[in-house]
Amino acid sequence: MGTDAATHTAPRAAPHPAVHVDDQLCFALYAASRAVTGAYRARLGALGLTYPQYLVLLALWEAEGSTVSALGRALDLDSGTLSPLIKRLVRDGLVQKERAGNDERAVRVFSTAAGKALEPRVAEVRREVEASTGLSEPEFKALRHALHTLRATIEASGD
Repeated sequence: MGTDAATHTAPRAAPHPAVHVDDQLCFALYAASRAVTGAYRARLGALGLTYPQYLVLLALWEAEGSTVSALGRALDLDSGTLSPLIKRLVRDGLVQKERAGNDERAVRVFSTAAGKALEPRVAEVRREVEASTGLSEPEFKALRHALHTLRATIEASGD
């Protein structure tokens, strides 16, 4: 008696659960990040700033006279990305660079009067974008805290 190949099929694997892009944390973070930075981009363009330039100015206003390397650490940007941002801000008269007196290799960055004059206008942009999220202040702070915790946890895990 021969065997019929049709009756001897391989065992079926359990069906895979459906994986949807909307169920992925990475996609939710990516899409939310794009939406938020897009909201900033639209408003900052009216001030002649890009979103990355905005971040550099924020970091400077927080720690005026930071070195380029300190700014890179604060913003998680490498020098290849940060240097052109600073160069354009210098060209636009918003920041100036100076060699550090105690270490000629270190370059400190300072906001100019024109750069400092942007601070209240940029603060208004930030308030508008935060309001556009529809989150209450406690929800906004909790989300920001959760995101910082998520980043720190993932970075600590070495992934």
